Amino acid sequence: MSCMPKRKENSRGYSQRKVNTREVRQRFLIVCEGEKTEPNYFKSFRVPKDVIQIDVKGVGENPSKLVDSAKELNNREDYDQVWCVFDRDDWLVQDFNNAIQNAEHQNFKVAYSNEAFELWYVLHFEFLNTGIPRSDYCKKLNSLLDRKYKKNSEQIYDELIEKQAIAIKNAKKLFKQYESHNPVQDNPSTTVHLLVEELNKFIN
Repeated sequence: MSCMPKRKENSRGYSQRKVNTREVRQRFLIVCEGEKTEPNYFKSFRVPKDVIQIDVKGVGENPSKLVDSAKELNNREDYDQVWCVFDRDDWLVQDFNNAIQNAEHQNFKVAYSNEAFELWYVLHFEFLNTGIPRSDYCKKLNSLLDRKYKKNSEQIYDELIEKQAIAIKNAKKLFKQYESHNPVQDNPSTTVHLLVEELNKFIN
């Protein structure tokens, strides 16, 4: 399947978009539950700006409200791909499940983590298939990084990039361990690798 979906004409009749007078082939919207941790990570991808534009928003909302915000932002700008990034955290089961269903209904994609986004970081170092409390992820990363993990780090992408292929492999292996996927119960699990792989398509 082509990664170049057909463009939708907006209300002004434009079939092509231009940013700084240069055509943008793909526009991504990534709406994150966290206001800094996840946005800082995804903003660090070194994608060619003449090929792809990435708008990253950290909204600090629960999953259901996050999807609503993504819908509103998409209606304003008309993105090619919209991704919703959120954790299982302590959100109500219904809220977490509904957010995934509502996102899919809008043709949005979801990069969820159960329990925490930091699972994605841990998978750069080791395969983890036993659920641990959210607070323990930071402790584990302190050990794996051999320093204190900074939750809102702006350098974490660069620090982990050489191990990213390992993280993708571990995330896929972990995902396959669940015979029938139930994101709210599959602990630990993550689909962050799907978004990472999608962005990597644009990096030479």
